[in-house]
Amino acid sequence: MKKLPPTYFLIFFLLSIGLHFIFPIRKIIFPPYAYLGFIFIIFGSVINIWADSLLKKNKTTVKPFEKPSYLVTKGPFSMSRHPIYLGFIFILFGLSILLGSITAFLLPFILVIIFERKFIIYEEKNLEEEFEKEYFDYKKRVRKWL
Repeated sequence: MKKLPPTYFLIFFLLSIGLHFIFPIRKIIFPPYAYLGFIFIIFGSVINIWADSLLKKNKTTVKPFEKPSYLVTKGPFSMSRHPIYLGFIFILFGLSILLGSITAFLLPFILVIIFERKFIIYEEKNLEEEFEKEYFDYKKRVRKWL
């Protein structure tokens, strides 16, 4: 069974915390500025919940390797083609700000690369095959991340 994106997100979330305390490479953000991380965490969580609810409402899959039955283009999907991944990255980035050490800031960038190579490439291929012109038009209007 393949690991799904939430599993990677959870691993990186815990890894950020662990590495921060095991290898605290120079703290660069201090309170009260570190508390701005909560804004990113809340924003990322809202995006995730909103995007997930729209996929479920339209009875299409949230799993990256399954064939979608509906192309969602409203809500957060009008700003990003992959808002759930974007939400995960915002949460991880918010955690990095909260922790404030350089170590924690490396992980969101690594997770973006993993999402791109392990999931997004296949997701977009499935969407192109399933929705053809409609998806290509959507790709022209909406960026992959932001």
